[in-house]
Amino acid sequence: MGTVSVLIYVITAVVALLVGAVVAFFLGIAYRRKVAEAELGSAEEEAKRILSDAIKAAESKKKEALVEAKDEIYKMRQEAEKDVKERRSEVQRQERRLVQKEESLDRKIENQEKKEEVLQAKIKDADEKLLEAEEVKKRQFEMLERISGLTTEQAKEYLLSNLENDLVHEKALKISQYEAQLKDEADTKARELITMAIQRCAADHVAEATVSVVPLPNDEMKGRIIGREGRNIRTLETLTGVDLIIDDTPEAITLSSYDPVRREVARIALERLIQDGRIHPARIEEMVEKAQREVDVKIKQDGERAVMDTGVHAMHPELIKLLGRMRYRTSYGQNVLDHSIEVSHLAGMMAAELGADVNQAKRAGLIHDIGKALTHEIEGSHVDIGVDVAKKYKENDIIINAIHAHHGDVEPKTIVACLVQAADAISAARPGARRENLENYIKRLERLEEIATSFEGVDKCFAIQAGREIRIIVKPDVISDDQMTLVARDIVKKIEAELDYPGQIKVHVVRESRAIEYAK
Repeated sequence: MGTVSVLIYVITAVVALLVGAVVAFFLGIAYRRKVAEAELGSAEEEAKRILSDAIKAAESKKKEALVEAKDEIYKMRQEAEKDVKERRSEVQRQERRLVQKEESLDRKIENQEKKEEVLQAKIKDADEKLLEAEEVKKRQFEMLERISGLTTEQAKEYLLSNLENDLVHEKALKISQYEAQLKDEADTKARELITMAIQRCAADHVAEATVSVVPLPNDEMKGRIIGREGRNIRTLETLTGVDLIIDDTPEAITLSSYDPVRREVARIALERLIQDGRIHPARIEEMVEKAQREVDVKIKQDGERAVMDTGVHAMHPELIKLLGRMRYRTSYGQNVLDHSIEVSHLAGMMAAELGADVNQAKRAGLIHDIGKALTHEIEGSHVDIGVDVAKKYKENDIIINAIHAHHGDVEPKTIVACLVQAADAISAARPGARRENLENYIKRLERLEEIATSFEGVDKCFAIQAGREIRIIVKPDVISDDQMTLVARDIVKKIEAELDYPGQIKVHVVRESRAIEYAK
């Protein structure tokens, strides 16, 4: 029984606890709901308050914006009214100026009309006086006709015939006197001018040689230049077209060629090889190319120096290069560039004495032989080539006529052409200035090379051994080994048909094939 009581007591306690927990749960829920409702009401009141404040602020901003907009509109209206007033004032000023100009123009027109009226009156008065004068003149002529018994036309013819006879006689006498006087004065003056020009332009002349001597540091260098089995000397002669004469002359080698350009290239290349010490075919080829570039630069410098020495300006760069090439050309042994500079100075001096254009005379004298720089490259005389070159580089007609007329091919049209003609003759006629045999020799060698280069497939050719041998290098892709013999025979036949020469000429045809690759 006691156990049952305890059990009942325990169950009662558990039930009571459960009931208390349930009651507490529901009481907590009710409390939280009440708190939530209180917070929700507070939030709604806060939202209403914020919304009210926002509406009040928006209304305030709107009023401020309206006030600012009204102020801005008022300011813009004032500025617009001010601008309109200024424009209206400017228009009024313009109108007043226009009115004033119109009034001034009206006054001028009125004055002009008055002047025209006065002028018309004067013209009318002058016409009346002219009519009166004509009438008086007519009566006087009628009176003279009655007195002399001749009409006006007869009197004119009589007076003119007498006057013409007198004038013809006096004119003939004056012409004869002036011709005699001018002839005497011209001869005397010409002698004075030429003598003065020669004295002021005194210059030495040295005939151009066809050989150059290269000094050697020792005689052992000759063997190195010749090379094994002569390959070095053959390479140098083939590349330059110059004969190397190695004889018993101590510590010297002679270079022989009629072409000064080739000889200069060979001399520079050989001197560089001697200084360098490495002499073999590849090095020789490299030095020859460098020497060729150096000679090209020197040609340009010689042309520029000639232009500066003579005071000739604004000359085309290509003409300056051609002038430089004339340093390596000769005419009967006389250096063509030196001759041209001398002709320029002589022509300029004589032009100054005569009051002619000194600059044109100097310019024409400097380039009168410009065609000689190209005579071995282009067909035709140096005069025709020079005229074509001058036209190509836009020289004026006076210069072109002077070039064309300096050997009498055409009539000189200006005093400049006559001066260049005279200066050219003075420069060439000096004792020792020119030598006939050398010129003929050079022309023969040039013609020999021209014949060889006229054949297809010929790359280079060099007349050597004083014209007793011509070395021809052909293009290996055009001329085969079998064709070399035929080409050599054809060249020989053409030389025999077209060229006069002593002894015999050896035609040496060279064909060389190279394969070059580079290791990378």
